[in-house]
Amino acid sequence: MTRRLALHPDRLLPADPATRALARELYANVAGMPIVSPHGHTDPAWFAGNANFGNAAQLLLEPDHYVFRMLYSQGVPLDALGVGGSAADPRQAWRLFAERYHLFRGTPSRMWHDWVFAEAFGMKVRLDAETSDLYFDTITEQLGADAFRPRALFERFNIEVIATTESPLDSLEHHEAIRASGWNGKVITAYRPDPVVDPEYADPNGGFRGNIDRLSELTGEDCTTWSGYLAAHRQRRAVFAAMGATSTDHGHPTALTANLSRGECERLFQTVISGTFTEFDAELFRAQMLTEMAAMSIDDGLVMQIHPGALRNHNAGLFQSFGRDVGADIPTRTDYVHALKPLLDCFGNHPGLSIIVFTLDESAYARELAPLAGHYPCLKLGPAWWFHDSPEGMRRFRRATTETAGFYNTVGFNDDTRAFLSIPARHDVARRIDCGFFAELVMEHRIEDWEAAELARDLAYNFVKQAYKL
Repeated sequence: MTRRLALHPDRLLPADPATRALARELYANVAGMPIVSPHGHTDPAWFAGNANFGNAAQLLLEPDHYVFRMLYSQGVPLDALGVGGSAADPRQAWRLFAERYHLFRGTPSRMWHDWVFAEAFGMKVRLDAETSDLYFDTITEQLGADAFRPRALFERFNIEVIATTESPLDSLEHHEAIRASGWNGKVITAYRPDPVVDPEYADPNGGFRGNIDRLSELTGEDCTTWSGYLAAHRQRRAVFAAMGATSTDHGHPTALTANLSRGECERLFQTVISGTFTEFDAELFRAQMLTEMAAMSIDDGLVMQIHPGALRNHNAGLFQSFGRDVGADIPTRTDYVHALKPLLDCFGNHPGLSIIVFTLDESAYARELAPLAGHYPCLKLGPAWWFHDSPEGMRRFRRATTETAGFYNTVGFNDDTRAFLSIPARHDVARRIDCGFFAELVMEHRIEDWEAAELARDLAYNFVKQAYKL
């Protein structure tokens, strides 16, 4: 039986009628505010070339690890979904998704996709086995229209600025092409040095030492020496800043930092580039590089983003077959209080440093991160993120952190996604959840209604612009 697709106007708002009415009023004042997306993984080539997207599966299924990890968990092979460039028939891949769409009940992926289906493509019936071809044909046809080109969608979604994420080894040619095109959309880059900072960086197409050699070629610096290596980072950071970057992005396995002497740094660097390093050496080098990056941020003003706590490529077989980012990154327990102390001992009180810390370990919210962000001027607490960018994750985040860090030591919301069409859906969820939380505080007489209105605007728009210097 075909079922109707309709988005309830009060979705995610509190169940209590009086609280819901206030949340509805707060939400109405922020629902249409511009979207600021300072941390994400959309492809700058989309906006540079402005070519039409291919078909429903290529856009909404293949790049979305939230989707294909769930399907894989239920026995669907990734190569049948077209993941990693595998030669799957797009219509059949979409059918596998449609037949199993019920698996996403209660998940944020269901909310995001329902928004995209209803709001972006105007679908009136729910996705299932019976409507699979209708969806595939309707979406694919619309994707061929000018209104669905990347720049048109950027403008339709009211995106003010979006940051992509590139390696120091990236030529940034797509960002240059965007600038040269004369288009008014603001797409900036962010400096993600992991491939040339992590001695254990996993990449089937090359390794850390090969990346160091490429960095030498790109910059003209001798990156086999400690001084040349640091100079190369400074040079590339300057290039990224010239392309609009306001932030760096560090996806380390842990939050460990270090403060070694110059001689110790030089010896450690020679060890890691020799290839004879231990796990301890690799961890210590990454730790030192976070401190080095903080020092560089004081000099050039780039905001640091640190998001540790993921065991990357947990499924070794999938990594070998499909490469990175296939949905097998798993959260781990993470220490921040001890791990960040060496960096904070050096720079924690410096007025020129700004660090946004994320976590995959919810247990650290109230115990570690909120107290740290509620004390150190350089620290801001990133939003509920990656596995926690969900209604319940966002509610837990607010309840765990607000009393210690307040709202003003947080940075609003970011979508952190490759799924371009879901960006407005994700921001909409965050705005609804926050407005519901503010409404509860007003009804409990903990804040005034005018304060709630100010906070709703700040969290939807102002905080993120301030935190990321946008």
